[in-house]
Amino acid sequence: MTQPEIVKGKGFEKVDRQKFGHDHLLGTKNLNKDEIEIILDLANYYADRLDDKAFKPDILRGNIILSLFFEDSTRTRTSFEMAAKRLGAEWINIDIAHSSVKKGESLLDTVLTLDAMLRPDAIIMRHSEFAAPDFIAGHVNCPVVNAGDSWREHPTQALLDALTIRRHKGKIEGLNIAICGDVAHSRVASSNMDTLVKLGANVRVIAPPLLMPKKLPHDSIQMFTSMEEGLKDCDIVMMLRLQKERMLDAEIPSEESFFADYGLTLERLDMAKPDALVMHPGPMNRNVEIADEVADDPQRSLILNQVRNGVPTRMAVLDLLLKNK
Repeated sequence: MTQPEIVKGKGFEKVDRQKFGHDHLLGTKNLNKDEIEIILDLANYYADRLDDKAFKPDILRGNIILSLFFEDSTRTRTSFEMAAKRLGAEWINIDIAHSSVKKGESLLDTVLTLDAMLRPDAIIMRHSEFAAPDFIAGHVNCPVVNAGDSWREHPTQALLDALTIRRHKGKIEGLNIAICGDVAHSRVASSNMDTLVKLGANVRVIAPPLLMPKKLPHDSIQMFTSMEEGLKDCDIVMMLRLQKERMLDAEIPSEESFFADYGLTLERLDMAKPDALVMHPGPMNRNVEIADEVADDPQRSLILNQVRNGVPTRMAVLDLLLKNK
């Protein structure tokens, strides 16, 4: 079995930027279906051209993008940096570990100081506090992009996941998509549930009771506490890592018992559809939530495709927010 052919994107000129009416990207819950599809169409266009060395749109030349990551990140920060540079913007990364925040300066004072000094055209922000990017967006005069806050939202991860599914399945509407693992503490799960339901997917979540959220963003989402039951007829299986940094100690099961009950093995994957594909936002904990042979399966795993699609998705977000200014 081989993966389906990648679906090519619309032409650059066919994306109607004027219908994207947002000054910031703070969460998927602020987006409607049409706005999500505008981002995906533009991201698809950029994804088609990632390997073309001659493709240098430079549409953001002269713009300054400020990176404020108050939590560690490799994939997201680097992906945003590459997106900014591919569009010709200048990227400024602030080393938060050695910033004035460590001397007791407030978050707002730090951001306002940098805003006054650098006059950025956009701020990319990750923070552990709930809705911190929303708070900052109310105090600066440039677009703010939420690169992850608390366990509330991670909008660009959900968008790149949707792009990955659409490029490999040809559609999202009508697909059965399972989100499995530590759903309760995952901002990726939160944004994905919202995005995928809006795009017409049949979304289900699979988790042990302690890691199942008390409230889901849409009534149509089904809940399962058994992998065997939840994986039946799935087109996409999206695994999540244990978010130990956001748990109480009592909530953390042993890794061995978690893998025994909820780890994705080839045997469990066989319970889904024969052409089901596997996703994981990373970083992976191998043989905790996903077995090596599943993560590395060249025909079933889309994990590296997700990483790759982060750049064109974030290019699309920066394009829309800055070109519409």
